Amino acid sequence: MHNPWVIDNVHLVIRLLLSVLLGGLVGYERERKNHAAGLRTHTLVCLGSCLLMILSMYGFADFADQPNVRLDPARLAAQVITGVGFLGAGTILFTGKSITGLTTAASIWVVMAVGLTVGAGFYMPAILSAVMVLLVLWGLNIVEKRYVNHRRECTFTLTTGNSPPRVESFQSLLTQHKAKLVKIRFVDEEDSVQESEPKLRRIVITVILPHREQLMAIADEFNRMSGVSSVAAE
Repeated sequence: MHNPWVIDNVHLVIRLLLSVLLGGLVGYERERKNHAAGLRTHTLVCLGSCLLMILSMYGFADFADQPNVRLDPARLAAQVITGVGFLGAGTILFTGKSITGLTTAASIWVVMAVGLTVGAGFYMPAILSAVMVLLVLWGLNIVEKRYVNHRRECTFTLTTGNSPPRVESFQSLLTQHKAKLVKIRFVDEEDSVQESEPKLRRIVITVILPHREQLMAIADEFNRMSGVSSVAAE
């Protein structure tokens, strides 16, 4: 009869190597897109989760027959789930206008679950889950870019001289790109240089773009307007 508290070295190696492979596949996808948590992070999370699952199931087999000892193979796994949550939170960034890193945090969490599944010996669910994660990260990313309209709020800061462009020209340019003007603000620079130099004025324009890719094109057209000396976009 098979002893549930014992694992041979062959299966132990298979589980560890499979966790490295599956975690590495997901991490490679994140690495290609220059995310904070990439190939090495996902691989280590998956390997560590697998190792702790193996330890939780088989590491205390010597105490299984001791009186008054009750082993819970899921106890370490529960702690792994909590611990990886902090690691995922570290990949989430709030820039003031948007939140980034949620997908990477979710991928780390799923990779942890894949590692625990491999460590428990459920190879088929682990492999199938890893494939589905890759399909979600690759396939749905293409679907989002093609069919989902991501409207982003952006800010353009224009530096002009004494003769800034008319507001109507800004509105006309934004209309051509189907961008919505949210707010426009004029700021006069304090005189910290010689009085003979022209007085500078900053124009801060906040808009909502239909697509983030339009940011550089609009900034370039703003820069080519008469009276504009420099443009900053974010």
